[in-house]
Amino acid sequence: MSLGKILLVLVGVLVVIGVIVGLSVSGIYNRLVTLQQGTDAAWAQVQNVYQRRADLVPNLVNTVAGAANFEKSTLAEVTEARASVGRVQLPAAGAPTDPAKFAEFERAQGQLSGALSRLLVVSERYPDLKATAAFRDLQAQLEGTENRISVERGRFNEAVQAYNTALKSFPAVILAGMFGHTPRPYFTAAPGSEKAPTVQFDFSKPVPAKP
Repeated sequence: MSLGKILLVLVGVLVVIGVIVGLSVSGIYNRLVTLQQGTDAAWAQVQNVYQRRADLVPNLVNTVAGAANFEKSTLAEVTEARASVGRVQLPAAGAPTDPAKFAEFERAQGQLSGALSRLLVVSERYPDLKATAAFRDLQAQLEGTENRISVERGRFNEAVQAYNTALKSFPAVILAGMFGHTPRPYFTAAPGSEKAPTVQFDFSKPVPAKP
């Protein structure tokens, strides 16, 4: 075989290898982009349900504040917790990639969840408040929203798991950094969340009398 033919064969082999490598890299890139978009879409749903809860808080606080002698400290705690959520700065688009900022967001939302739970527990001592249609409607909406938050957080974690797993898989682990892909943080379960909470109402305290 002449040298020219040998070179032609080598060039042909290199072209085939280049095409195979190119298709492989393209497939990895497209897969990572698809999974990243999945995490962004799941994150958007998380933000939607959290925003829905935040929108309910002012009406809930105003309704509860109308009850005679309702604990002002409880209302102040809810109001401050909602304000703290609004102070957390997150990326304008896409799911957060900074674990510290993500943890700050999760912590602020957890504080609001706790404050709202305490408000509803305290409201048990106000039968007149519980009897109002406005309060019952807001309570039902809040409970439904909390359920949606739990669902959307779970879906987000599933999307992040698929994305992070792809990033660590070979050969994507070699190329991910070149494409600007980095692992994303998960929502974490609150300590003790694996146990059913115990709620106790203090019925020993008399219901405040109307002025």
